[in-house]
Amino acid sequence: MIAAITGLAALLDASAVAFQTLKYLGVAYLVYMAWSTFRDKGALVVPEQTGHTAPSARKVITSAVLLNLLNPKLTIFFFAFLPQFVPAGAPNALARMLELSGIFMLATLVVFAVYGACAAVVRDQVVSRPAVVTWTRRVFGASFLALAGRLAAQNQ
Repeated sequence: MIAAITGLAALLDASAVAFQTLKYLGVAYLVYMAWSTFRDKGALVVPEQTGHTAPSARKVITSAVLLNLLNPKLTIFFFAFLPQFVPAGAPNALARMLELSGIFMLATLVVFAVYGACAAVVRDQVVSRPAVVTWTRRVFGASFLALAGRLAAQNQ
């Protein structure tokens, strides 16, 4: 959202080199995530069960915000999606873009809160079964590789 409003998304849209660089950095990151996921053979560790302290809510939220700010697809989504709902030359275009962005972020927060609640319900069933953990890692690793391949193959 911030990148779309400040023009960074326009730079990525206008500069093929900048976009391709960012795209291939994303491909490399997805391949790294797949490799890390396939390589990890340890059991899933839940901090409360091992005596370690869980990360603070502030740390989790900060990590999530940074992840979304650095996600180029989210920036391009805001750049392509929001302007069609703001008339060209509108006197309060920035305020309208901020309002629409806020509505989108609120809806996303609700959806992810529901995802989190559902994950909390099934956490113990997943963590306590090594076969489920192994297959989950395989599926995630394969998904990361598939996404990397798809991203690398895209022309735009």
